[in-house]
Amino acid sequence: MTPGFRWTTFDLTSQLPGDWQQEITTAAAVADFRDFPRTPILSRESVDVHHISRGRVHASDLRRTLPWLYKLYHDYFLDLARAVCREPVAAALDDRYGIVLNVQRGTTMRFECHVDSNPLTGLLFCTDHGAGAGGEVVFAHDRDAADIGAVERDCSVIRPHAGHLIFFDGRLNPHYARPLSAESDLRVVAVMNFYTESCPESTRPLELNRHTFRQALMARSRPGQRERESATPRPTCR
Repeated sequence: MTPGFRWTTFDLTSQLPGDWQQEITTAAAVADFRDFPRTPILSRESVDVHHISRGRVHASDLRRTLPWLYKLYHDYFLDLARAVCREPVAAALDDRYGIVLNVQRGTTMRFECHVDSNPLTGLLFCTDHGAGAGGEVVFAHDRDAADIGAVERDCSVIRPHAGHLIFFDGRLNPHYARPLSAESDLRVVAVMNFYTESCPESTRPLELNRHTFRQALMARSRPGQRERESATPRPTCR
């Protein structure tokens, strides 16, 4: 029998700041929108897919514009992560990838089909998307799935509900976010990396850091691109 996929959900709608959705929507409006190249090591896209269009509010921008969300990642959300894991859990020490916002707008953007390098991922859905609206997170039951079609053939599907925080281990099951159905729609999710005693932050592939932050630097060096994070990479804290 093909194994399913498991996750844990917390409904935090009554525990987030009163204007939290508006603040996040404002931050998402000036996200870094572009064609992101497929991720080395972790990508599970078909060989003919070289770029995926989406938006990102980078970690340094999130910390500056949404300090309360950054704080929640390091305390309350971390406490919840520890509650669902059987071993000690830690937030990322390197702020470049601890928590970011992934943003989709219109019908042409989605999130890359991939597996995770960290042992525990947290997703805080910041927007609601009803049945048929798209934006669902789709997890393959087949761990060998190597493209979106293979993922969709046998999968678990999570529909975004604003204020719901989910935790999962995405290292083995390829997953991606479906495109939206309406051109006017916006999807925002806060993505968090957590690490465990058996899979600490030091196991994060160096190639992943080189790819991620080199591409971000190249994008920000284009004419008209506003400055975001420091151009000089910082070493990962261990």
